[in-house]
Amino acid sequence: MVEIYRRTATTVSFINYHFVFCPRFRRKIFLIDGVERRFKELVNEKCKELEIEVIAIECDKDHAHLFLNCPPTLSPADVMKWVKGYISKHIREEFVELSHSNRLWTRSYFVSTAGNVSSETIKRYVESQKPRS
Repeated sequence: MVEIYRRTATTVSFINYHFVFCPRFRRKIFLIDGVERRFKELVNEKCKELEIEVIAIECDKDHAHLFLNCPPTLSPADVMKWVKGYISKHIREEFVELSHSNRLWTRSYFVSTAGNVSSETIKRYVESQKPRS
């Protein structure tokens, strides 16, 4: 992975976040046919809108990992609020199995920052979370 600094007129930054978050009650939503594919599409749509670079996305049956390069104007709390809210709205509208709930995700999440040295390690870790058969 080539490390590229994000540049604006007034800033130079390199901010990578590793997020892990779960559906409410640890429901195994990613086992529902089509949910994982749509989840990844929605993450990419929202991140493009927010000028966030998606480095890696992986889902297990009851949680998701996102590894994102973010602009310095977005806090981790803002990123989670916008990404989880956007995904929740669309997934609940599109999948009848999930439409009965008014909230798809728990309020909590894990976030860790990653510098130049650990970015490649985290990317490999996130990508290895998907069980290969």
